Amino acid sequence: MILKVTTTKSTMSEHREALDSGLREQFPGGLMRSQWEGDTLHLSGPGAQGTITLDGDQLIGQAELTPPASLMRGLVEQKIETVLKKAAG
Repeated sequence: MILKVTTTKSTMSEHREALDSGLREQFPGGLMRSQWEGDTLHLSGPGAQGTITLDGDQLIGQAELTPPASLMRGLVEQKIETVLKKAAG
């Protein structure tokens, strides 16, 4: 799964707070764990491993989904896209 959202913000630090809060809103109760490593946000959850990065004017969410997350692929993609769009603001 690869999702791309155009942003006008030029650094990942400008996106951090919105990405963190968006993930908490979309995946309550710690369903999706996240950890920053430099300008890369690593994500993990039941059946999901991924990253969110900034490449030029694009926020890029990439993930590999296995069961149970793969069974809800559409919902997971929708939630991550919502987070990316909120951060791109």
